[in-house]
Formats: sequence, C-alpha cells, structure tokens
Amino acid sequence: MAEFAQARVVIIGGGAVGASALYHLAKAGWTDCLLLEKNELTAGSTWHAAGNVPTFSASWSIMNMQRYSAGLYRGLGEAVNYPMNYHVTGSVRLGHSKERLQEFKRVVGMGRYQGMDLTILSPEEIRSRYPFVETHDLTGALYDPYDGDIDPAQLTQALAAGARQMGARVERFCPVTAARWTGSEWILSTPKGEVRAEYVVNAGGYYAAQVGAMFGRRVPMMVMSHQYMLFDTIPELESWTKEVGHKLPLLRDVDSSYYLRQEKMGFNLGPYENPCRAHWATPDDPMPEDFSFQLFPDDLERLEWHINDAMARVPLLQKANLTKVINGPIPYTPDGNPLIGPMPGVPNAFEACVFTFGICQAGGAGKVLAEWVTEGGTEWDMWSCDPRRFTGWEDHDYLVQKGMEVYGHEYGMHFPMARWPAAPDRKLSPVHDRLKALGAQFAPYNGWERAEWFAAPGDDTSWEATQTWGRAGPWEARIKAECEAVRDGVGVLDLPGFSRFLVKGPGARAHVAGLTASRLPAEGRIGLVYFADDRGRIVTEMSCMVHGEDMVGLITAAVAQWHDADVLRKGLPEGCVIEDHSDKVACFIVTGPKSRELVSRIAEADLTLPWLSVQDAAKVAGRDVALIRVSFAGELGWEIHCDRADAPHIYDALLAGGAKPFGMKALNCLRIEKGYRAWKGDLSTNYSLLEGGLERFIDWNHDFPGKAALLAEKQRGVRKRFVSLKVEAGECDAPYMSTLWHDGQVVGETTSGAWGYRVGHSMALGMLRADLAVPGTEVEVEIFGDRVKATVLPDGPAWDPKNERIRA
Repeated sequence: MAEFAQARVVIIGGGAVGASALYHLAKAGWTDCLLLEKNELTAGSTWHAAGNVPTFSASWSIMNMQRYSAGLYRGLGEAVNYPMNYHVTGSVRLGHSKERLQEFKRVVGMGRYQGMDLTILSPEEIRSRYPFVETHDLTGALYDPYDGDIDPAQLTQALAAGARQMGARVERFCPVTAARWTGSEWILSTPKGEVRAEYVVNAGGYYAAQVGAMFGRRVPMMVMSHQYMLFDTIPELESWTKEVGHKLPLLRDVDSSYYLRQEKMGFNLGPYENPCRAHWATPDDPMPEDFSFQLFPDDLERLEWHINDAMARVPLLQKANLTKVINGPIPYTPDGNPLIGPMPGVPNAFEACVFTFGICQAGGAGKVLAEWVTEGGTEWDMWSCDPRRFTGWEDHDYLVQKGMEVYGHEYGMHFPMARWPAAPDRKLSPVHDRLKALGAQFAPYNGWERAEWFAAPGDDTSWEATQTWGRAGPWEARIKAECEAVRDGVGVLDLPGFSRFLVKGPGARAHVAGLTASRLPAEGRIGLVYFADDRGRIVTEMSCMVHGEDMVGLITAAVAQWHDADVLRKGLPEGCVIEDHSDKVACFIVTGPKSRELVSRIAEADLTLPWLSVQDAAKVAGRDVALIRVSFAGELGWEIHCDRADAPHIYDALLAGGAKPFGMKALNCLRIEKGYRAWKGDLSTNYSLLEGGLERFIDWNHDFPGKAALLAEKQRGVRKRFVSLKVEAGECDAPYMSTLWHDGQVVGETTSGAWGYRVGHSMALGMLRADLAVPGTEVEVEIFGDRVKATVLPDGPAWDPKNERIRA
C-alpha cells in the first residue's frame, strides 16, 4: 500500500470512463494519478455493454464528445500498443416521418460544422448501404460513416495501459469504503490502507450513488435494465460479408426504438422498450453490495413487439437462432445525460458518472473531466452534462419516473413545444392554480412550473399536436396575441424560481466586484454584471443590486442556481455568507405601454423613477414588494418581487386591472427582438465576453478573472461577433446551433431563434465570422437542411433600437 498511499487525483471506478479519465489526466501531464477499482477493471456496466460507438446526437456538446471518442479510438490501439477490436462499419439510421428526416438534416448540419461527412439517404438509396432491409414505409435515413462498434473490455484495458505507460497507477480489488476531508486533502479508506488525495473523481457507474454518499453527495440517478440479444450465424449474411469484404453498417430503427448490428456472421438486437423495467428502485428489490460481472434474469416477453418489428424490417433475422441474452444494469439521470464536472457542494471533488452510453462517450468524457480538473474549465461548453444542472429537489420517485421515461423514449425527438409528461408539478408558483384555470400550458425550469403559453377553450393541447418542429400549431395565434398585448397594452408573466442570492458580511461588495468583469451598480439601481473565466469566456450573467458594503443581492437564471452559487463562493472572505432565497420570493413581470397606468392604480411607489431603478419599500395592492424597473420583454415595465404568501392577492389585482397573462414562449420572442441574451444559449463558455458583444459591460479599470485574456483578444481582434439576423424562414425558425453559411463556407452559428411578432419576421441571434458581422451582409442559415437567406441587422435591438419605449 505504501507505494500508492498518496496521489494528486484518485479516480474511484475502473470502467471505460474511469480509465479514460486516468488516461487523459496523464496525457495532460498529471501523471501522479491513481485509479481504484473495487473488483477487476470493467466489472460494472462496461463488461456487458454492447460497445456501439455512434457520433450522432441532437446535442451540440454531446456530439462533440462522441466525435472525439470515435477519433480517439481509431488510433488508440496503435498509440498504446494494445490490440483493439474496433469495427468502423458506418450506420444507417432509419426515418419513418417528415419530422424524423428534419431531425436527421439538422444533425447532418451540426456534423458538417464539426468536420463530419454525414449524409441523408433517400428510401431508394438505403438498400445500397444495407441490402437486407425493407424500405417501403420509410421517408429516408441518415448515413454516418464514422459509426461502429468496439470491444468495451479492450477499450478499457487500452486506456488503462496508456495511462500506466505515462506513469499513472491502477489498483484493482481495492474498494473505497469511506472518505473524509481534512480542509486541504481527501483521505480515502480502503481495505489496503488509507489513500491521501488532493482531488477525487467519482467514476462509479451504477455504484455512483453509493460512492457519492461517502462525500455527502446525493447523486441524481436510477438504474434501468437493458437487454440485447445475440443471434447465431446466418449463411446468407456470411456469404454476403465474404463477397463484399466488410460487415453491414449498424442499423437503427429509431422510430421503432432498437438497433440491429452484425455480430460476427449473426446479429445483435438491442431494443429500448416501453414499458420498461427499473431495478433497485423499490424496497423489495434492494441493490446488492456487489454486482460485479453479474446480470439480471432474461425478460424477453416485454421485447416481443420489437423483435417482431425487427424481423419484419430485416427478414433475414427470422432465419437466425437466438444464442444469448444479455440483461444488465445501466444508470440514468433524469435527462439521460451523464454527470461530468464539479461535484456540487464538495471541495476538490468531481464526477464522471451515470453514463447511459458510456462506451461511445468515454473518450470525450475523459478529455472533459481532465480539463475540469487541470484547467478549471472545458474546451466545449458542457452544461448539458454539468452535475450542477440538478439542484437537489429531485426525489427518488422523480428520478425513477424520469429515468424510465428517457429509456422508453431513447430515440425520441425533443420538439420545442412538447413537454415530456412524467413526474410533473414538483415546484409550484403560488398562483399555479390560477394560471392553470386560465389555460396555461406548463414546462419545468429547474423543477419550477412556468406557463409556456395560454390555450383558449377548444385549442388542441394534446401530445400529438406538439410533435412538430414547425412554428404553426394551436399555440401560434395565442403566442402572437400575447406578444401584441405586451406591445400595445399590458401583460403579466408569473416567473417563479429565479435564483436569488444575498452575499452578506464584511467585504461582500468588494468580493462580488472582484469576481465580475463589470462595474457594480450604485445603490438603488440594478444592473447586469458578467463573469468570465480565466480565458475571458462567458461563465454567467447576473442582475446585481448593491445594498451596502456588506450586502449585495444577485438574481440569475432558475437553472443556474447551483452553478452560480459556486461562482459566488469562489474565494469568499471569512465572515461572509451566501444566502439562497430562491424558493422564498415570487416575481411578476408587468410590462407594456399601459403598465404604468395599471400599476399606478394599485401601487404606492414612485413610478417616475428611471429605467433600472429599484424601490425596496414599495406596496402593490396593499402588500409589501420590491419594485424594479426592468423588462426582459423590452417594453415599459416593472418586476414585482414579493412574499409568496402575498402573490395570489397581487396577481388577482393585476388581472382585475386589465393585465393579459403571457408565457415564456412569448417572452422568448420578445427578448430575441431586443437582442437580449439567454444563459447557456447565447451566453456560454463557447464565447468570450468580447465575442458576445458585451464589451460595454466590461469595466477595464479593475482586476477580474479573464482580464489579461480579454485584453490580448481585444488587441488581436475577435474571431466571431454576436449578431442579430433577419431570417427569411419557412415553417421553422432557426434552432440552437443552426449553421451560418457565406459563399459556400461555414461562417458561424445561431444561438437562438424565434418569430418576432413585433417586427413581423423571423429572427435569430448568433455568432458570425468577424469580417462578415457588418449590417446588411447577407448570409444563409441552415434550418433543418434548408439554407435560407438571413441579413445582419444593425447593432442594437431590432425592436425599439433607441430603447425609447423601455425608458418611457
């Protein structure tokens, strides 16, 4: 034990992800790292994984991660001198509908931006890639030449071998049984003695919750049972393979929810069935202390539909004999994405766990994790996998319901107007019932139910109605009317769940000022402040109110609650505390040209105070409120912040005064017309503050994180610039990460898009190559495969460019 009693980083868990984390840390020069595995390497989900390596993802960040994995694996065996069974066969992903082909075209565009040559096949072309498939009812397919399969055990051993060659260490049969923090390092207890570590990484796979508990962390996960079936040699397949000299591409029938892969001269069939089966989720099915190299009993009955469908799609499968069933545990988070990044609330600790697709993501995940540990940030914005996106309210029942929903819709399309129905109503606004009675259609924001739009009697609010990428639907006329009410009259938006922090104590103001690139507002005022990382990239945006040298209030996005608390905690002076009031205060946005007229009738406040003023001691409808003169909708308006108990009374008074309820979809249209950025869309670590068009918020006269990087960037000039675009869109507005083209070259991407009901056309916000970011420049936006014209608009808002309405 003595030779490994101390390490700079200890990784707990020896599956593909843990081994990749070790490999990438060593590659980054951190060779004093140790991996501890309770059994043999690969003993968890890795050993029974099917080993598929797709690059396909509808998520920009996860596509980056999977693309990196595929590239790494192609050269890994030679790089570390370890034999690897890696077959790059390509894949054919079948589509049954127009909407599925639109999804494929969007992914093809993203892949092309990332340097991958993905293509769309017509029904007639599919058989040229896969001669045994029935195509009579298909609309087309996506062909991915980079897809394939790998032996998971060989992959893990190769990564471990490469890490060892660089000086990192692996200790098998050495479970971690306890952890304690000394204030400067972790001490981990094992049967072989104690291990001291500066940093720890939970790479525990389906044991991640048990590992997390040692650090006081409740990991948001559950475990699903996933089965795949191996079929014996088929003579026709064998003779075809010998004749052409390669295997069939991997076939995915995503609308029927299974994959079919050539395995030697037979097949491997893996369905994602619904209804499905959770394991270790009830008292009568406890998780065993050790489930290494074990499987669940076969349960083929629930796969019967998928087996029959696959045999109809590829009749050759009917001739095969079933030889083996693999039924093993796979961990799931509530959104199906893994946890990679800082362990929330735990010092010097990270997570790289709960991987549903651990083999295809392991390579990229190791890279991302190593960047978090060694650099404090990642090359790609990885919020989609950040552990802090879950904030502790997700109880066991929620985790199980959402995990089963994700599994049962593994290939489901995530349409912009569709709300996945499992486990609703976890956090409710004090006026939730009133909104519901008014026809509100809800969606969760960090668990908080917010109205997306308000349906009228007779509107089709079914799940089926939402299954479209298009703008048109029963919601369109309602969202338009909501936007027009804000434009012409007065609207009210209930906005529960803002993340709210008070930094209190000696030096609070100086602490916040030193963290942000911006100048803090004067007392009695509110202002946006921006936080950068050491590279000058956008970490977050907060609304700031200074209450004195010893107290600063900050308001930020609902989903940023744990993330932004971490930002504020960095270097917190002794005697200072951060109080979280996120669940204690209600908020209404009251906005539109008639908002002053309405508020004046029910308020005791000075409504002549200018834009960005704060009144902490106002009253509305006789109740104490903070009245802040801001509006994310870009019209005259106020935010009313009040005690939750007073919210229903105030809301009733606003409605009685003539305010029209509007929802988040209308707000999104309104804020895009004003060029207002949204967090983790327009504002992300993919871009610097300068690229994001935020220099007017930078106070160069003080020191802040990223200042040196931003000064250097300012001197050499930015690569991209933030722009607003007028888009000649068809039935769909530009989704996040739609590619921008100019003269046949990729020149940027959109960060958000919507129809502007005040300006009368589709709009997008985006990042464009700097030399093209000139008003009047014409580019093309690729929207679900179609390139449409877009024009760069002048700097500033498209609606009310001089802000005369908001300052009225």
